[in-house]
Amino acid sequence: MSGGLLVAGTTSDAGKSVVTAGICRWLSRQGVRVAPFKAQNMSNNSAVVVGPDGRGGEIGRAQAMQAAACGIPADVRFNPVLLKPGSDHSSQVVVLGEAVDRVDAGNFRTLKSRLAATVFETFDELRREYDVVVCEGAGSPAEINLRDTDFVNLGLARHGRLPTVVVGDIDRGGVFAALFGTVALLDKADQDLVAGFVVNKFRGDRGLLQPGIDMLERVTGRPTYGVLPWHLDLWLDAEDSLAYGSVLGRPAAPHGSEWLDVAVVRLPRISNATDAEALATEPGVRVRLTIEPADVAAADLVVLPGSKSTVDDLGWLRETGLASAVSARVAAGRPVLGICGGYQMLARAIHDDVESGRGTVEGLGVLPIDVTFGTRKTVTLASGTASGGIPVRGYEIHHGYVSSGAPAVPMLSYSDGRPEGAWDGAVFGTHWHGAFESDEFRRWFLGTVAGLAGRSGFTVASGTEFASVRERTLDLLGDLVEEHLDTGALWRLVTDGAPAGLPFVPPGAP
Repeated sequence: MSGGLLVAGTTSDAGKSVVTAGICRWLSRQGVRVAPFKAQNMSNNSAVVVGPDGRGGEIGRAQAMQAAACGIPADVRFNPVLLKPGSDHSSQVVVLGEAVDRVDAGNFRTLKSRLAATVFETFDELRREYDVVVCEGAGSPAEINLRDTDFVNLGLARHGRLPTVVVGDIDRGGVFAALFGTVALLDKADQDLVAGFVVNKFRGDRGLLQPGIDMLERVTGRPTYGVLPWHLDLWLDAEDSLAYGSVLGRPAAPHGSEWLDVAVVRLPRISNATDAEALATEPGVRVRLTIEPADVAAADLVVLPGSKSTVDDLGWLRETGLASAVSARVAAGRPVLGICGGYQMLARAIHDDVESGRGTVEGLGVLPIDVTFGTRKTVTLASGTASGGIPVRGYEIHHGYVSSGAPAVPMLSYSDGRPEGAWDGAVFGTHWHGAFESDEFRRWFLGTVAGLAGRSGFTVASGTEFASVRERTLDLLGDLVEEHLDTGALWRLVTDGAPAGLPFVPPGAP
C-alpha cells in the first residue's frame, strides 16, 4: 500500500492542521503506518527534532503534533520547507530543518523551483517508507496568482496523484460559497483531484445545514464527507498565535481560593506562543494574550515570549508603553518571565548585527546580562534541572546568546552543569522553549510566582500532566473523525485515489 491524501482548505486557519491530525490518529488506530507532511509552512511556532545525523532541526509545531497523532517520532522531512517571517517583507527559509536563506516576496519566486525539487523528493521518500502520507496544504489551493509555482497544494497533489479534500470553516460564514469557489477557480486537471469537502467548526442543529450540503453536491458533483463540530478543547499546538483568542484554553476552577492571572504579551513577531499553553492547562491559571499596558500592570505574572525579530519587537514594546509597564512591575518586585527573545529583551544591551542589523541596542535593563547575536543559529534539544534538582526538558531556537554578565542565580542548569537563564528577584529568563511542559518544574514555578505575587490562596494542582492533556486532545481529534466523517469514503480515497469522472465546475482557470 502506498496511499496518500491532501487536506486543503478554503483559507488559512480553516482547520487543515487539526483535520490532518485527526485523520492521522484515526488511521494509526487502524494499524496503518501513517506519516504527516506539509510541504511548506509559514509559521514562527516551531519545534526541534533530531535528525538521523544527530543534529537538531526545525519543523512547524503543527507537524510535530501530527507526528504524535501518528504515534511516531517527529522528523524534519514532515515539513521540508519552513518560512519564519521576521518582518512584513522577509522570512527566514528553513529547509529540512536547517536555516539556509532569508528571502523577500520577490526573490522567493526564484528559489521556488529548487524548493519544489526538495519537497517532491522528500514526499516520494516518505511514501516509500509509510503506508499512507496525509498531507496538509497551505492557505488555499485557489490562490491562482501563485498556482504556476505551487508545490504545496495542488502542485503537490498533481505530483503524487493525491485525492484532495477541501476543508471550510463555517464559523467564519460563507462556507458554501468558499467551497464552491475553491473548486470553480481551478483548471480541469486540478479539479480532477478534488474529491469532496469537510465542513469544520459547526455549531447548532446539523439538520439545518443539510440543504446547503445537498446543493453543494448538485453544483459541484462532489460529496461532503462530514461536518465536524466546533469543540472547546481543541486549542493546543496552534500553528499561529492568531489562532488563539484572548484567553488560552478553558481554565479549570482553582484548587485554592484564588486564581493566578498570567498576561502574555502578543508581540508583532511572536514566536512559539505555544510555550504559554502548558501554563494554561493548570487549574486556576488564567492565561491571556494582550497588547494592553493595563493588562500588564494588573496581571500576577507577565510573560515576554519568543520573537522572530527581537530588536524590532523591543522597539514596539517601547512605542506602545508596554516596556514602561514591564519596568514598573520589576521596580515593584512583581513577577516577569522572558522566554528566548523575551529573555533577550530583559538584558542591559543587545548587540545585533545579524537579525536586525541595528548594532548595539539598549535592552530593558532588568537582568544583569548582555546579549550578542551570532551568525550560527542554535537549534537543539535541551535537558537539565531547576531549583533543587527538578528535572526539565525543552528546546532552543535562537541566534542570540548571553555574551557577558553572570547572574547570581541561573533559572536552569544543563545536564552537564552549565548555567542557563537568569533568576533575579521576581524576574526570570530562559532560552528554553517547552520547559513548562515538564510538570514538576511548571508546578514549582507557578508556586514560586504565586508567592511573589502575593496570591497565598492559589494552590498548585498536583495531578496535571501536560503530555496526558496533549494525548487526550489527539484522541479527541481521532474520535471526532470517526464519529462525524465518512471514514469508509476516506479510506477509499486513500487506497484508490480520487474517483474517475468528477465533473468540471465552470468557469475554471484557463
